Amino acid sequence: MKQLLLLLLCLYGGVVGWACTSAVVSGRATPDGRPLLWKHRDTDFLQNHVEYVRGERYDFIAVVNSADYRLKKEAWIGVNSAGFALMNTQSYNLVDVKEGEERGVANGRAIHRALELCATVDDFRHYLDTLRKPSMIEANFGVIDARGGAVMFEVDDYGYKAYDANDPQVAPDGYVARTNFSVSGTYGPGAGVVRYQEAVRVLEPLAREQAITPGRIFTDLSRSFHHCLLGVDLRQPPFTGEDASGWFVDQDFIPRSSTSCSVVVQGVKKGENASLSTMWTLLGYPPTGIAIPLWVDEELPETVCMDKSLGTSPLSYESLRLKDEVFSLKWGMGSERYLHWALLYNEEGNGYMQRLAPVENRIKARGIALLEEWRKRGQRNKQDMSLFYEWIENVGKDLYYKE
Repeated sequence: MKQLLLLLLCLYGGVVGWACTSAVVSGRATPDGRPLLWKHRDTDFLQNHVEYVRGERYDFIAVVNSADYRLKKEAWIGVNSAGFALMNTQSYNLVDVKEGEERGVANGRAIHRALELCATVDDFRHYLDTLRKPSMIEANFGVIDARGGAVMFEVDDYGYKAYDANDPQVAPDGYVARTNFSVSGTYGPGAGVVRYQEAVRVLEPLAREQAITPGRIFTDLSRSFHHCLLGVDLRQPPFTGEDASGWFVDQDFIPRSSTSCSVVVQGVKKGENASLSTMWTLLGYPPTGIAIPLWVDEELPETVCMDKSLGTSPLSYESLRLKDEVFSLKWGMGSERYLHWALLYNEEGNGYMQRLAPVENRIKARGIALLEEWRKRGQRNKQDMSLFYEWIENVGKDLYYKE
């Protein structure tokens, strides 16, 4: 019965333009006891970059829309100098929207403002309490902080409900996942249930083994082509090999043609220096992108920053360029939904995902080693960070510009 109800919710959910998959993970579900915050962003604004902001109370870095950031001052996931991290997924079953109204018009502005004001989950709770009502918000907001807090807030125009990933009664396995519906909302008109089921299928066994890491999230979720409703995994026969057509329909996989980025903020243990909070950032379409670690500092690698000549960041631009090859079919209406799977993954081992994986693994290994050294010292070293970013710039140029 539960599976049937979820399926009906999915069927009545419709097709939406703003859709994301996310999770708040407490230290109970990670191997090192540090909380995680994940957002896999789907949007009409595909060009994204990372912005450093000197905030009123706290400085922060955040993923923003390249097209309109200076005008709107919106953020979609970020972390600040106090170790507070925040993201949202659009919800579609909390507010009755009238014709012509935009759902959650204040969602991005709320994240931008909270990142410069809040240091803890309780600060964010107070922030929500003091917003003018109606707030023009309709979203699931995931929060972690430097005290080990990890909470998902379902927020509408007039109030919210909180789901604490540290509470075994609320989150038995230590995580809370959300897509585009809210548990506290009206049953039926939500969206993203197939993606939600896929996220739970992956996260649940990992959480029980205390094995959720940024790397596993990127590999097993952000680049997963397992479809729980259809019962298929494109990495397995008959979707690979000579007998396969090399094409499939892009429908309800976690990575989709509308994906603009996937980001995991890795927090700190209680008592650790908040400056060690790390935003593992994958800009663009995850199967054609690479994740790199970033820290709250005015210095960022150029590859994630706005490049006016490109209209976005270099990493976003290059990833989306390859994605356009994957979605290259132009045979009339609806043909853009066809995914050239063989370009991403094949038996020869030369698909984009297969060629990019070793490079990302090098970056991940070096970034983890750097973090471990800083954790032993109890603080981040600016010179080490600068040299690491310089190395990343060279890796990115070798990786993409020689395609």
